[in-house]
Amino acid sequence: MKLNNLPSEFQEALPILEKIKAAGYDAYFVGGSVRDAILGRPIHDVDIATSSYPQETKQIFRRTVDVGIEHGTVLVLEGAHEYEVTTFRTEDIYVDFRRPSQVSFVRSLEEDLKRRDFTVNAFALDEKAQVIDLFEGLADLDGKILRAVGVPSERFGEDALRIMRGFRFAAVLDFEIEPATFQAMRETAPLLEKISVERIFIEFDKLLLAHFWRKGLQDLIDTEAYQYLPCLANQAPHLQNMIEGLSEDAQFTSSEQAWAMLLIALEVKDPKKFCRKWKTSNDFMKSVCQLVELWQLRLEGAYDKQACYKYGKYQLTLVEELRQLQGLAVDFALIEQLDQSLTIHDKHEIVVNGGNLIQEFGLKPGPDLGRILQEIEFAIVDGHLENEQEAILDFVKEKGRV
Repeated sequence: MKLNNLPSEFQEALPILEKIKAAGYDAYFVGGSVRDAILGRPIHDVDIATSSYPQETKQIFRRTVDVGIEHGTVLVLEGAHEYEVTTFRTEDIYVDFRRPSQVSFVRSLEEDLKRRDFTVNAFALDEKAQVIDLFEGLADLDGKILRAVGVPSERFGEDALRIMRGFRFAAVLDFEIEPATFQAMRETAPLLEKISVERIFIEFDKLLLAHFWRKGLQDLIDTEAYQYLPCLANQAPHLQNMIEGLSEDAQFTSSEQAWAMLLIALEVKDPKKFCRKWKTSNDFMKSVCQLVELWQLRLEGAYDKQACYKYGKYQLTLVEELRQLQGLAVDFALIEQLDQSLTIHDKHEIVVNGGNLIQEFGLKPGPDLGRILQEIEFAIVDGHLENEQEAILDFVKEKGRV
């Protein structure tokens, strides 16, 4: 097969292939970018594989960086672009179900492609836009099938993260997992406990944000792989409810919103503990926990100014979207109204601070001063106090705080 229209990302990188070939070596575009080009999908990273060994690659180009040279990867800097150029390689025994004990550089493209995860990721593309398909990946693309390269159990035994990648690809591409591949994913799922939570989080997160996230999540359930993920053991009914409880066209706006929906579906009592188990960043955890709090608050009634001030318009909107996905009553206009009615959106906008009160009234730093400042903040938010210095100082006097 030949691509009639070579995407601009490949056209820009063609000089890299041409220089390598001019030096007497083979070079190809490889992996997911080739698959996406065939499917007409947006291309992200352009990866290049070559028969030149790392030191040979470095001799071809003037500017390079050793980003993973022990694994055969050299970063080539060409103009304003950066390209990872990796030597064809084979891999030894995987000692931790994630990384090979060692890699061996080879001159054979076929040997290199044999070690890849799925047939639709095992394409190569030459400088003439000719697709090289050694594992019937084109047929699988046509049939919308996700199939492991070679023996499925071996591929997942080498790198168990491929199991999660498989669910993610099913969700992104709307592909059915081929039966033998599916069975191998089920059998090797316990190996997911050997993989770092951070790597699993990345794949699960991409799954939830994919257009066909239901398909990926259903595969996760049906293989029982969820049993080996943090906090998800024995949660199949709740995961199934998440699939079935949202509108058919449900899509998530952000990662935080998607994970908040997951926590809500799981009826998680301690969102912070859940996020810590998944080793999320503190900022991510804070945002997700706020969304879960807001969800519960919204179940009790409409938002008020305090909620809008505390959590912000964006967070309130995300929760309202989740309600919409569940077929519950929504009121986006109220959120807009509350936000516009706020005279401040952050306490730092208050014209008087603790230093002013200390200077004006001789107050001392400490809990009492903190409580006075909080009273001022809430009074301004509720509209009971103007955000003006004289009005605030009078408010403190009238309250008998000094």
